[in-house]
Amino acid sequence: MSIFSDPQSRSYARLAGVLYLVIAVAGAFAIGFVPSQLFVAGDAAATFSNISGRPGLFAAGLTGDVVMMTAEVVLTAMLYFMFRPVNETLALAAAFARLSMAVVMAGMLFFHAAALALVDPEAGLTGFTTAQRVDLAGVMLRVHDAGVWIWQIFFALHLVLLGWLIVRSGRYPVLPGRAMMLGAAGYLLDSVLGALGIESGAPLVVMIGLLAVVTLAEIGFALWLLLRGPRSSGA
Repeated sequence: MSIFSDPQSRSYARLAGVLYLVIAVAGAFAIGFVPSQLFVAGDAAATFSNISGRPGLFAAGLTGDVVMMTAEVVLTAMLYFMFRPVNETLALAAAFARLSMAVVMAGMLFFHAAALALVDPEAGLTGFTTAQRVDLAGVMLRVHDAGVWIWQIFFALHLVLLGWLIVRSGRYPVLPGRAMMLGAAGYLLDSVLGALGIESGAPLVVMIGLLAVVTLAEIGFALWLLLRGPRSSGA
């Protein structure tokens, strides 16, 4: 496909911007909206009941995850070729970090699929009582949450490297790159707080602020790629 033939072209950058937005929309649905409708913090029985009552919504969330990860694979390759002229080693490291994130996220889907099977009365789990299925589904969802803490570490590394490449490229706006480097700490902090079970206090406020910064940076960069594209090498 000719659109992939020139990684420094505006058409190539626009496609990368489209993929960024696909990831943002699919991720907001699968990671944000669906859990907000079904998951009840600290109440496995209520969560089990919600998923049992709305299995289609839970399955739609899994579909959103698949869409997001498919786009991630293509975008990862595109970002590597876009920034390879800046620094080939760091561009490859950024790609490996982002791809590692996608691999962890893909593995997490098995645990959501298992939770969905546990709430299905026709899944053939006749040897389990309802209470046992609730407990097992709760374990699957908690393991899934642990996966979030892992992929965020890889993504934080990717953001630091990508931000540096953007700043040094001379072809992209500096502000989103610097904001990515700063906001990446929000993902690391979220993983630490999640692992420690901290859900309030000043660290949480700092984390939310950093995540807001990096989210705006990524969306801004995506829109810039879509609407403007890279500057010429001599600009």
